[in-house]
Amino acid sequence: MIKPNRTLSTAVLTFGFVFLYIPIVSLVVYSFNESKLVTVWSGFSLKWYTAVFHDAELLHAAWLSLKIALMTAFASVAIGTWAGYVLARMGRFKGFTLFTAMINAPLVIPEVIMGISMLLLFVAMEQVFGWPHGRGLVTIWIGHVMLCVSYVAIIVQSRVKELNKSLEEAALDLGATPFKVFFVITLPLIAQALVSGWLLSFTVSIDDLILSAFLSGPGSTTLPLVVYSRVRLGLNPEMNALATIFICLVTTGVVGVNFWLQARERRRFAEIQRAFAPADAAGVAPQSAGRKAQKALDPASA
Repeated sequence: MIKPNRTLSTAVLTFGFVFLYIPIVSLVVYSFNESKLVTVWSGFSLKWYTAVFHDAELLHAAWLSLKIALMTAFASVAIGTWAGYVLARMGRFKGFTLFTAMINAPLVIPEVIMGISMLLLFVAMEQVFGWPHGRGLVTIWIGHVMLCVSYVAIIVQSRVKELNKSLEEAALDLGATPFKVFFVITLPLIAQALVSGWLLSFTVSIDDLILSAFLSGPGSTTLPLVVYSRVRLGLNPEMNALATIFICLVTTGVVGVNFWLQARERRRFAEIQRAFAPADAAGVAPQSAGRKAQKALDPASA
């Protein structure tokens, strides 16, 4: 068996991280540049951050993108959780292949094709039904949900397949309804997958450019469209400041959610250990009880 070269692996990994993060670091640094030239440092200044918060067009576009991203994340998690659960637990029912293809289609169809098809659909619906009245927030939201549901469904499907079915079966044997089992047992166990799907949907929506370009209308220009239109005219330090603000917000949110999930897992593990505590009195070693608790918490680790 060929052993990997540790030095070569470290060098490749280092090059990959440098290639990815050096541009981001330089963008953050030059957001504090006083000069209008984004590649020439002339001194430290916060004037571009002040300019961002006084730019009405940019703030309106950012608020619109934030609203659409939040709406998309919640709707995608709700629909994608149902779709992923059906794919993981309902077996090969009649129409399973078609259902799977419809869920996975947005992952492989180019966004340009999706944008054109949805634009034609909304134009035809407006002519026949009188809705939607033009294109704006609602049409962009529908397009983003259609795109993000697939990501959530795949994440939830993979997590549900790893669950220990005996926990749900035990709840059913004790008299719980399938509806209650899903919300009391299954959802807490797949909470991390739901949070991951929510964050991914939010990220995909807030920086989507192609679908938004097809589905937007007058007065509904999202932030990526504004940034793209301005960057085409030349680089602007104001864009560096805006990007830095987003980087800080996203990093803070991801780190905060990660700490919350870790604390939640520790609490659940402690509760399960306490549930197995009577086993110690019966002569079972505490380490054995701890392993049982870990297996109940995450059967994949057994």
